[in-house]
Amino acid sequence: MPALRSPHALLYATRPGALPARFRRERVLLIGCGDVGLRVARELGPRVRLLALTSQTARMAELRALGITPLVGNLDKPASLKRLSGLATRVVHMAPPPDSGNQDPRTRALLQVLRQRSPVQSLVYGSTSGVYGDCQGEVVTEQRALNAATARAQRRIDAERRIRHFGRAAAVSVNILRIPGIYAPNRVGGTPRERLQKGTPVLQASDDVFTNHIHADDLARASIAALWRGRPGRVYNVNDDSCLKMGDYFDLAADLYGLPRPQRVPRATANAQLPLMLLSFMGESRRMDNTRLKTELRVALRYASVEQGLKGVKG
Repeated sequence: MPALRSPHALLYATRPGALPARFRRERVLLIGCGDVGLRVARELGPRVRLLALTSQTARMAELRALGITPLVGNLDKPASLKRLSGLATRVVHMAPPPDSGNQDPRTRALLQVLRQRSPVQSLVYGSTSGVYGDCQGEVVTEQRALNAATARAQRRIDAERRIRHFGRAAAVSVNILRIPGIYAPNRVGGTPRERLQKGTPVLQASDDVFTNHIHADDLARASIAALWRGRPGRVYNVNDDSCLKMGDYFDLAADLYGLPRPQRVPRATANAQLPLMLLSFMGESRRMDNTRLKTELRVALRYASVEQGLKGVKG
């Protein structure tokens, strides 16, 4: 596997003269080209040939302007994915599962196509830290048994299982990134500002839970590092060094923005006031260990803490 001098310096394995120049570059396919996918594209730049699956023809001009070749298809319509077969040497899969069920048919459809005629060398999948379930504030490494408490996380476990099987069956180096809360000041909904302005309460200290975060730029860089440096079949926690409870995170953000700190309420009160989705996050507490991210992928975080990230101060 080619080495990376840094997340920004790619060495390409090519045989000069064997193929036209446009095929000698690595061809990276982005599945789920939203905010993080576009950050991956910007980090990689012209050193690779970028392709992206999109179901929206209205986005084609936008993607082309960024140097990305758009491929129209829909993960919910497997027949539309046939052209993906044999195109990419590396794949970044950030597309979420559907909103219902316990399985991820989108990942299944993608892998079926990649398996047909595939030069894929490596595939990176963006999963969720929710697969660990509630760890009662314990430190969580990648070896921890999965204990998903929600259907949303169960769908991710199904996708992880399919990704691993694909790696073994097709001899592809696959990596799974377990991702907590993604934030960035230049990301839509990427900061707590809107929630603070609404005055949404948080749990009182005695009921509060540990929460984990990663800046969107650092997630993009970790995804790229995993494409070239990840050990086959390896799982990586992708989180920063912060060790904050949820309420402390919102207090920190409120102070930075000059907004009132949110009201602290007991869990019983929160259960009656807050939406189920938010309550599900408040029901899980863990402190993710990012040792593998730093030692194996050799990612030096630009934003080692949420305070740095919210301020935009690089480490």
